[in-house]
Amino acid sequence: MTRYEFLENVSVAWETLRARKGRSALTLLGVVIGVTSVISVAAIITGLNSFIQQRVEALGSRTYFVSRIPLGPQNFGRLSEKLRKRRYFEYDYPMRLRERCPSLDIITVFGTRAAFFGQSNEIRYGNERVERVFLRGVSPDYIDALPLFEIAQGRFISQTDVEHVRPVVVIGLAIANSLFPTTDPIGKQVYLNGKVYEVIGVFAPDSGFFGGPGVDQFAVVPVTDFKKNYPEAKELIMAITVRRDVPIQKGLDELADALRRIRRVRYGEEEDFEITSPDFISSLWNQLTGALVILTGLVSSVGLLVGGIGVMNIMLISVTERTQEIGIRKAMGARRSDIRVQFLVEAILLTLTGGAIGIALGWLVAFLVRTLVPSVPATLSYEWVAAGVLMSVGVGLFFGYYPANRAAHLDPIVCLRYE
Repeated sequence: MTRYEFLENVSVAWETLRARKGRSALTLLGVVIGVTSVISVAAIITGLNSFIQQRVEALGSRTYFVSRIPLGPQNFGRLSEKLRKRRYFEYDYPMRLRERCPSLDIITVFGTRAAFFGQSNEIRYGNERVERVFLRGVSPDYIDALPLFEIAQGRFISQTDVEHVRPVVVIGLAIANSLFPTTDPIGKQVYLNGKVYEVIGVFAPDSGFFGGPGVDQFAVVPVTDFKKNYPEAKELIMAITVRRDVPIQKGLDELADALRRIRRVRYGEEEDFEITSPDFISSLWNQLTGALVILTGLVSSVGLLVGGIGVMNIMLISVTERTQEIGIRKAMGARRSDIRVQFLVEAILLTLTGGAIGIALGWLVAFLVRTLVPSVPATLSYEWVAAGVLMSVGVGLFFGYYPANRAAHLDPIVCLRYE
């Protein structure tokens, strides 16, 4: 087929669709719904993946977490008997590990007191108070292991604060704004769970994951003060980093061997601790989005199937209505392949128009989501735009082939006598 013949087929197909606007619009609906659902969900997931990756990097790309139980909200409730019998971590683990693990750079332990452990915290200043605070006891190197906790005002916990068990606290921005809406919080005395603490710093803003708890809701005190005042908070976690000149796996193997000796795990027995990589959040997120992608694929498949059946139906009707036209073209020398291509181009143009509308609507959905819900940074990717175009063309080819092939095999004599 020459370029001129192809352009002529496109022109004829376009005029045919314009002549039957209502019927064509109804036929496009299924394709539009299918492509819109794929593009909009893909845009949301792409934006969220980028956001999750940024959060993982903020936690520290070389920071690993060591805990008694597997990390994750599902493990902070009812535990299996096997996990419950595991020994709690001790506050002196970092000191003991430094003697045995020269490959590790930072080793810090921290304890947390929060609602998901069945505990409550309150911080007050004058008549203002904030409830459901996440209280954490840390060491000075905690902020180096977790860059997410960045100081915006004042300073962080120092070694002197830890050694002298000083009652000082660093608070999140949301807490600071609630307690001190018009004054500087640094140096002020607050009541944390009924005890007096001096505010020495405020963290940089961080609202957390999609409006969930983040650094904004944290209050951080020296680990020695935490140990003294909250002996019931036994669930400790360690954050460790491997030296940059050491392979990560070598450092982790060294850590595991040292912990087995410290916790007296016998040879051949299963480890009674967990080492979690910094990308556990993205791994959990990928599991969630995987299910969402499958669900979206099913919805879009139904839409595309409905649209494809509509395309086949309208093309069969078009073949019937244009039987005499087909006969005249064959009488004038048109080959079967010419007739087939003519109707295939018409079917593809029909579905491609629906795909273009679907892509535009998907972009609009992504824009509205990004504008109305800034914590969901929906981003339209070129890969998914190309996928929308390919899906549209594929539906046109698949469901348009049978009507086109039927038109190509019509007997020209019968066509000329058709009324």
